[in-house]
Amino acid sequence: MKTPLSAVTTFVVAAAGLLLASGSLQARQPFTEAELAKQKAELLKMTEQGYNLWHGSLPTMQANGLACGNCHPDASASNPQTFPKFIPSFNRVVTFREMINWCIENPQGGKPLNVNGPEMTAMEAYAFNLHRGVPIEPGLATRQTPSIVVSHGKGFPSKPSGIGQDTKE
Repeated sequence: MKTPLSAVTTFVVAAAGLLLASGSLQARQPFTEAELAKQKAELLKMTEQGYNLWHGSLPTMQANGLACGNCHPDASASNPQTFPKFIPSFNRVVTFREMINWCIENPQGGKPLNVNGPEMTAMEAYAFNLHRGVPIEPGLATRQTPSIVVSHGKGFPSKPSGIGQDTKE
């Protein structure tokens, strides 16, 4: 005789609950210092790549000399923490990645990035890094958040890239 799926599900949930209650099932211990250092280094590397892309390091992103940093210095007014949101010109809800590509294709006249590629991840890493600590408010389309104050150059430690005028030396 087969056991109904709902009975199996109930059993699994009850067993998991008992394990949690008894303390037998525990979350992974916090990361080691070495693991945290590696994670931070990888994120910083991706953020720096995003900074370089934001300021024009990939020629296919523009056809007219404009880079993201021309309109959004230090990722200001990009407001990644407000996405996804309804954009009237799209007449639908869009993601931050879609908005980045819209800016690349329209004001910059460039070719869009692969939305799942490393360059798009780098662009997001840079913008979100500068907006860290800003409240997440998806759907906010009626106002812009204030400019992000970058009190120490790029907003992250790095060596000058040699692209455009670096704000960190």
